[in-house]
Amino acid sequence: MTTMAARDATMYWLSRRTVNDVFLLYSFAETDTATDELRDFVAARAARIPDLRIRLEQIPGDLGYPRWVPAEFTSQQFIHHRPDGLSWQALLAELGELLGTGVVATEYPWRIHVFRAVHGAPRSTEPVVVVVLQLSHALADGTRAAAIARALFGTVVDDAVVHSTPGAPVDNSAYHPVGPAQTSTPPVDSCGQTCGWIARRVDPRVIGVLRFPGQLAATVWRGRAAYLAQRELADRTAAGEVPAAAAGFAPSALNPASPVADHTVRMLVVDVDDLRIPGKTVTVVALTAISSALVDYLAERGERPERLGTALPMALPAPSKARNNYRGLSIDLHIDEFDLCLRANLIADDLATRRKRALDPLLSVQDRVGEVVPAVLAVRDVERADLDDVPAMLDGNTVVSSVYRGQDDLAFAGGPVLFTGGFPALGSVMHLTHGVHGIGETITLSVHSDPQVIPDPDRYLRLLAESLDRVVAAHR
Repeated sequence: MTTMAARDATMYWLSRRTVNDVFLLYSFAETDTATDELRDFVAARAARIPDLRIRLEQIPGDLGYPRWVPAEFTSQQFIHHRPDGLSWQALLAELGELLGTGVVATEYPWRIHVFRAVHGAPRSTEPVVVVVLQLSHALADGTRAAAIARALFGTVVDDAVVHSTPGAPVDNSAYHPVGPAQTSTPPVDSCGQTCGWIARRVDPRVIGVLRFPGQLAATVWRGRAAYLAQRELADRTAAGEVPAAAAGFAPSALNPASPVADHTVRMLVVDVDDLRIPGKTVTVVALTAISSALVDYLAERGERPERLGTALPMALPAPSKARNNYRGLSIDLHIDEFDLCLRANLIADDLATRRKRALDPLLSVQDRVGEVVPAVLAVRDVERADLDDVPAMLDGNTVVSSVYRGQDDLAFAGGPVLFTGGFPALGSVMHLTHGVHGIGETITLSVHSDPQVIPDPDRYLRLLAESLDRVVAAHR
């Protein structure tokens, strides 16, 4: 067993208030393999992946951070939907329902959904099998989840296991493969972590109480260091050595002050060549297309905003004990610039500026405070956090998650992978999110929306496709 990192525990505590699971979709060529054999394949492969052989165990009274404990695969973690087959449109409707669900990490932190004989899917004239891997956000962020999926569906089986978050850039165009982390570690238990003698034999509540004074003292000590780091960061920012913090964005029609009514999903699958622009990353091209499509869609509804921005998760390169190892960037979409070529340049510059500030070591000093806050205080903060009201300023009016998931050498029962997609969660602030996910030579732009803000998702997808064509044409 091993104690969860504070950031991962926060993701779990948040899941008790709102749905925040990670969903990865993979489309494979259909095969003649029986469904029972597919289940056996998943069970056998999962047995080789430490991240898929654990579950969460809470400490009574939240006197300590939850722990990861060993757990075996159960039949409830493999769900076969619609055995008679279904159309692509019906699959999208089913997926919308799935995105409103969450796993119970204390029972199992992941499960897999299988849809067979899906006809009319992109990239294939034949029926396909669609697999949706659903994971608790406490178990993995987007980059680690992609590594887990690669270990699950990789065609090359070896002793590689997923112990730590592999480094991966936020830009698809960088084409750095996401793969299972090869690690050299001391002898480990079935959790993939070293277990201490005390942790195995003493009531965890007692350990939590004994640790409380030390954690509180460390919080104060690190808090002082964070304060000094914050002052230094402010001084360096004023001197022009570090980019200024993002100003934020006012809520728009995309951010109504109401709960999410429902979930709708659409996907646009394109060849990577269709997004390649010299000097521009796939992420920048996608952001520019999204900015244009959003303006067009909102303008048609008489709700054109003056400014729009997006929150963009960026994987951090430094090793971390946390399974969620990323920082959010606040990116201006520069919708006031009508020339799409110039807009793409502005977005690229903003992305580079936000990344530079996000990677400043002084921010890491401030992050270290949260690593030692006593669990009972940390969970109280999560429980009291206002998740219902929309703040005056937002990091973004939408979310765009961009991850390249590696080469197209994955397969499910011999059926090669065709494309992949992902769907950042909706919430009281974010009623529209986008995924930009690549595998091999295909890129999928996924749209996850609340019908309150995108009542016609097919129209928005058409506008997104048209905007993508315009962005590429503007550079040629």
